[in-house]
Amino acid sequence: MRWPDVFAPSPWRNHFAHRVLHKLAFTLVLVVSLVASFWSQMRDGGVPSSSHAASPEWPATWDGVPLRPQALGEVEARFARHFPGHIARFTDGRQVLVMRQVERPTRLLHPAEDCWRALGYRILQARLEHDARDRLWRCFHAERAGSSTQRVCERIEDAAGRAFTDTSAWYWASWRASAAGPWTAVTVVSPP
Repeated sequence: MRWPDVFAPSPWRNHFAHRVLHKLAFTLVLVVSLVASFWSQMRDGGVPSSSHAASPEWPATWDGVPLRPQALGEVEARFARHFPGHIARFTDGRQVLVMRQVERPTRLLHPAEDCWRALGYRILQARLEHDARDRLWRCFHAERAGSSTQRVCERIEDAAGRAFTDTSAWYWASWRASAAGPWTAVTVVSPP
């Protein structure tokens, strides 16, 4: 072999040193991409960029009764940091309303029953109900030792006014684009 053939700088030769250099180069690109992504998240306050869109205009009344905004609870605030949309909490003096709005299908919009179970509540009397305005809701009672029983009702509405009481049905309809966004999920918590 001649000297130039053995040590000729060719990035495509199958030599140990070239394989190591290629792997190092790809690793460096991966690390730079991860750091850039992390830096972008931290620069934006650690919140996914979709939640920086303008907050929706929440209703001022609910069924004719004025709403007062409330701060999110600790669990709600922690969840909101990773939620791909907006969350707001209101009261009309008798009940608490939690409203979540999303622009795209997401599995983070899940049934209220899952939240109450995760907080240690027992779910009773789950059923579909019509309210005084003939809107269909999924409702249940939530009980936990040391807490008063709560009546929880929820529904999801799309931009065209089509309602869903089942989050799985909503997810697949929104994913197939047969339901128009944005979607607003309303959870109403009241005494039984």
